Amino acid sequence: MDNELIRAKILFALARHRKWGESHTAYENMMKQFRSQMLGREGMKIAARMAEELMREGFIIKKPTHYGLQVSLNPKKSQEIKEIIRKNIGFDL
Repeated sequence: MDNELIRAKILFALARHRKWGESHTAYENMMKQFRSQMLGREGMKIAARMAEELMREGFIIKKPTHYGLQVSLNPKKSQEIKEIIRKNIGFDL
């Protein structure tokens, strides 16, 4: 699985559950879609790196809480996020 597809799947997982702006979910829930049997140990590390990269680029907003890291999609970059999903997965939001 290439990196662009992994990035698109991470964004799609949040968009599918409508986690934009103030609506957030646990970081672990975002990564549940990837199975270690499918990607392997190295693939899971790559997926975690891609999630961190999306956070640095501002596509995903982090919200640290006392019960763990919460994440949501940045509504200011909604058009870019939708284009990434459309181009790599073929699903139109």
